[in-house]
Amino acid sequence: MERQKTREIYENPLITRYAGREMSRIFSDDNRFSLWRKLWIALAESERELGLPITEGQLAEMRRYQNDINYDVADAREREVRHDVMAHVYAFGCQAKSAMPIIHLGATSCYVTDNAEVIMIREALTLVKQKLVAVMARLKTFALSHKDLPTLGFTHLQPAQLTTVGKRAALWMQDLTTDYEELCFLLERTKLRGVKGTTGTQASFLSLFDGDAKKVAELEKRIVQRLGFSAAYGVTGQTYPRKYDYSVTAMLSKIAQSAYKFGNDLRLLQNMKEMEEPFEKNQIGSSAMAYKRNPMRSERMCALARFVLSLPANAALTASTQWLERTLDDSANKRVTIPQAFLALDGVLNLYLNVSENMVVYEAVIKKHIAEELPFMATETILMECVKAGGDRQFLHERIRVHSMESAKNVKQLGLGNDLLDRIKTDEAFREIWDRLDSLMDAQNFTGCAAFQTETFIRNEVDPILKANPEAAKLSAEIAV
Repeated sequence: MERQKTREIYENPLITRYAGREMSRIFSDDNRFSLWRKLWIALAESERELGLPITEGQLAEMRRYQNDINYDVADAREREVRHDVMAHVYAFGCQAKSAMPIIHLGATSCYVTDNAEVIMIREALTLVKQKLVAVMARLKTFALSHKDLPTLGFTHLQPAQLTTVGKRAALWMQDLTTDYEELCFLLERTKLRGVKGTTGTQASFLSLFDGDAKKVAELEKRIVQRLGFSAAYGVTGQTYPRKYDYSVTAMLSKIAQSAYKFGNDLRLLQNMKEMEEPFEKNQIGSSAMAYKRNPMRSERMCALARFVLSLPANAALTASTQWLERTLDDSANKRVTIPQAFLALDGVLNLYLNVSENMVVYEAVIKKHIAEELPFMATETILMECVKAGGDRQFLHERIRVHSMESAKNVKQLGLGNDLLDRIKTDEAFREIWDRLDSLMDAQNFTGCAAFQTETFIRNEVDPILKANPEAAKLSAEIAV
């Protein structure tokens, strides 16, 4: 599939700028209509095996043209009959002339449209799963490299107890492992629409097999197996349940939520100058401010993720308004919603892969920020050590309170540095710990089990996923702009 650029009409930027080639291929016309023909071939093969008068010659001719689609004939026919499936039945028959009488025998349009859609969705979900694993592999490397590096934790976006840079990356991975588990669950339970006929009763097939319901059931079983699935829906109307589309878009939304969280976090950290997304040698951060290094990849991740987050509501409306056995107001909507949900998320994951592989950490800035806040956080430790050395807790508490208030005033009102430790070092009340004060202020003493948690989480939850998907873990992605 060659991407051709034209300046005369609108082109979907999901294709031209953001999504990868493989995801674009999955939802391409070539893939969709080749699947329609594959489905017609599977139907005819199974019908022949069960006794219907279909010849091997007819099947051979159909197979010959499965991937050789005469689009000009199909397009002209659709303009005439206003029906895409019947236009492609006609076009297929124009090539496989001997098979024209038996193409689509007993089927309704949704036999090809819905089953092909499920096949494409499963293929697209599998690609999403692979890229999810690849992101986890990158984050694992980053987390283990920085598991011991103390950094300020933040709650309410206010400095809180210390954590480590690696532990924060483990939080990003935690979201992705949850997504991975739910995605596997969805993939395992993806079913074909099957061979159900116009309103789901299989009446046309029952007629073809002279009232033999067992042959009808066997027909569906054989087609499902031919297409590489383990099950079809037990009952349907004309379509597969549109609630499945909601489950799919909701799954994509969950992954987008995880990516959005990562992108937002990195944007905040880049503002603090503690971490930074990749910035290439000739990249321009701002058209006006030449010095700027904007987090444009993370911002783009969030922008595309926001679009994906909006789509489950659309799918929910479609599922809830399917009248009785079916209404056609889902069709045009699905043509837009499902492919674009996957294309947008593919763009998100490509960016996630790119950024997570090349994140920059500025340790000196992180240490500076810790030094500005740690004295306040360490007051409880200082107090306890003084009490253990024989001091009076209430008296010492009051001395620390006074020093803390004065130091906070210097920081907030006067714009000066945090001088709390200097104050404690000159207060005789704390003489007993003066010689140990610097060691007590080692940031490593305040990160708790962050490093241990990171290692344990990766060993118990991330590594099994990477081991189960060794090829996916090696996946890489390039971004176009």
